[in-house]
Amino acid sequence: MGLGGCIILIAVGAILTFATDWDMQGVNLDLVGIIFMIVGLIGVATFSSIARRRRVVVPPATPVVDDTTRPHHPTRDGYSDGYGV
Repeated sequence: MGLGGCIILIAVGAILTFATDWDMQGVNLDLVGIIFMIVGLIGVATFSSIARRRRVVVPPATPVVDDTTRPHHPTRDGYSDGYGV
């Protein structure tokens, strides 16, 4: 279940708990709404911890070479670094 599904569970649970006054025999809608909200909050916490783990930045294994510090020596036919000579 993604983040959107968790938010929908929280919203449906809040609606069932706070915005309805239906009486169903054998079903306590207030309790069902609270359960939906708790499950949605657990889902949001789980999703955010997984997303935080995915965002870990791993440094590159090879050093990055900055080409702007190298002097540019064009050859006579327009190629650099000696290719095509």
